[in-house]
Amino acid sequence: MATLPNPLPSLATSGLQLPPGSLVDATVDGTWHEPLLWYADEPASPGTWAELREAGRPVGLIPVLIDGGTRDQWPDTWDLAPDRTSYPGDHDAEEVLGEYWADCAPDELDAAADEWPGLAPSPAADGPDNPDDLAAEIADEGTGPGDWFPGARAALVPARRSADIPAAIGWSGPVNYEDDVARLCTVLRSWEDRFGIRVVVIGFDTLTVSVGRPPTTLAEARALAAEHFAVCPDNINQNPPYDLDVYAEKMLLNQETWSFWWD
Repeated sequence: MATLPNPLPSLATSGLQLPPGSLVDATVDGTWHEPLLWYADEPASPGTWAELREAGRPVGLIPVLIDGGTRDQWPDTWDLAPDRTSYPGDHDAEEVLGEYWADCAPDELDAAADEWPGLAPSPAADGPDNPDDLAAEIADEGTGPGDWFPGARAALVPARRSADIPAAIGWSGPVNYEDDVARLCTVLRSWEDRFGIRVVVIGFDTLTVSVGRPPTTLAEARALAAEHFAVCPDNINQNPPYDLDVYAEKMLLNQETWSFWWD
């Protein structure tokens, strides 16, 4: 995989003021030759995301929240597989989505058309000037009073862009559906470009992104719902069972976060 030179080994001499934390180099193939990410020992709080974003930017590090979930699973037990991960830039988002659709839609969703409908257009409405600011707001809401992600910890990952975070660490969350997470990251890159998404929270098999330019019409949301189904059929089939129209209206229309879970 083509990555930036990994700055994590030199964190101690970088001048970054970080809370106590851990470097993770454990993978399914043994100890990786360099740390894949750093994450804090204690739960994040409002303001943590923005602070890490500013601190990590000069040295090529991107913030993300790490969710241990109800099973208290943290990155050193996540079956990370960087050696089995390709590079997101080597794939095409529309081709990847079309392949996913061909594999799952006709059999698993009666309302789905057999033919891949193509990429959803970018929403007509403007989004925030800086999607990173929205990501910081979502992170703050998720780690404040009544938090959505209780116990989530702040992390720093060496990656070219937010969409590449799963591939940069060799995340295997969707392995039962896709065993090369770089293909998923190719779609995330496309969503960055069209919808202003940022990867905000990553867990053992879950992913939450902020959405700077969400669909603002049902037609836009319906077109995007096909992409969500192609990437993560479980979102529609199991959480609870939706058809694409219901999912589009309830989960995509004007929604500033999207969440995914792979069984």
